[in-house]
Amino acid sequence: MTELPKSPEWHLYILQTAAGMLYTGITTDVTRRLDQHQSGKGAKALRGKGDLALVYHCLAGNRSSALKMEYRIKQLTHKQKERLILNQPLSIESFLSEN
Repeated sequence: MTELPKSPEWHLYILQTAAGMLYTGITTDVTRRLDQHQSGKGAKALRGKGDLALVYHCLAGNRSSALKMEYRIKQLTHKQKERLILNQPLSIESFLSEN
């Protein structure tokens, strides 16, 4: 019996620029994606923004779940995102249901 290839695990991440801007994204490899953003090969919104800090990341399931979670996080206010970063909840779903 042939084994099906394992689907990659998706992660949600939040980066903070030197000026305090928060950027939310998804990836299968957080380290690789952070390196891409740092080198200017990632999102245009982060180019020229200086040093970036990974301030939050969590597992987000499959790609579909990750995209839905990313959308929900992007709907939060800056203050709500700061609270997420500060609290680092074990379950992002419970955090989102409270907001």
